Formats: sequence, structure tokens, C-alpha cells
Amino acid sequence: MNSENDGWIERLLRETGALLEGHFLLSSGLHSAGYVQCALLLQNPRISRQIGERLAGKLASLSPESVLAPALGGVIIGHEVAVALDVPFRFTERVGESMALRRGFAVDPGERIVLLEDVVTTGRSSLEAMSVAEEQGARIIGAGSSLDRTGGVNPFGVPFESLWTLSLETYPVESCPLCAAGKPVTKPGSRPSHPGS
Repeated sequence: MNSENDGWIERLLRETGALLEGHFLLSSGLHSAGYVQCALLLQNPRISRQIGERLAGKLASLSPESVLAPALGGVIIGHEVAVALDVPFRFTERVGESMALRRGFAVDPGERIVLLEDVVTTGRSSLEAMSVAEEQGARIIGAGSSLDRTGGVNPFGVPFESLWTLSLETYPVESCPLCAAGKPVTKPGSRPSHPGS
């Protein structure tokens, strides 16, 4: 685990019970002994406001005209960053297997947008949101998240900022030591598993 802000985010994750330990089936199909449930961290409006302000401080130099986030995980933190930057906020949501802008949301051609997510592991949801915006002619100029679980890989091709980098070891099912030890597995999160993704 690697921390910025003198362990501030790690302390908040532990205090709110958002940093979980056990045996988890991740949406990638891999297994892990740790999982972060950012919804537990962001349920406190004062905490989510502070996180949003700190992330906005890291993204302000990009001069975004709006913030876009994939629902559901990016909605709270995306909104808080937009408040701190004083720009409009929009979110994409899943329609079947695809992401879409709904509820009357639209982006303008050339609009400078930053993507926000609570946790980025593979970046899959954010990349889908990015595609939706780019198909309408907008420009994704940066990305941010409360927590970076990418293992040091920026999946976006634009500047990517986070407040904390967390490395949790993952295992393929066939070589998972937790499975070998007979520990029951839990599927957290909101997205179904997609082995190989």
C-alpha cells in the first residue's frame, strides 16, 4: 500500500469500514484478500466534500469545462469534484451492456471534460464513459479517482490523478491460496464478473 496525504485516505477507509478483508471474487474474475467499498467512505457528505476538493485541486490546472462519471461508483465523487471546480456534472449509466448519456444529458463538440471515478482498477467503466463523450465530439483531457488500484498503469491516455494508490494482490481462481485454504468467496460490488476482462 502506498499513500499520499500522510495516510489521510487510508485512515478514512479504515475508519469507515470501506477497506475490507476476506476472500473476494472481483469483476475481473480474479480473487483477492482485500476489497475497497468506496460507497462506505463516500456516504459521509463531509468526507466526500473533502475528497472532492482535494481531487479538484489536482485536476484544476487542466481547465476542464465539465466533469463526467460512470454511474454508479463515480456519481458522488464526480459531483463533488464538479462542485469544487464550479463546472457542470454529468454521468453515464448502463443501458443493457452499454454505457449511455441519458436523462437529457449531452456534451458539446470540443467540450473539455475530466472523468471521475471512486476507484480505478482496470478503468473499464471510465473508458466506456470516455467513448460515449468522444462519440459526441467532446475531449477527455484528464481523469481522476479517490483510489488508484491500477498497479501503476494509466489506462486512459490522458493525465490521471488519484489521492491514494493501493496494491492488493490478486489471484487466478486456479491458483488462489484462499480457495486452497477453503475460505468462502464473496462477490462484492455492483457489476457481474467477466472472466478475462
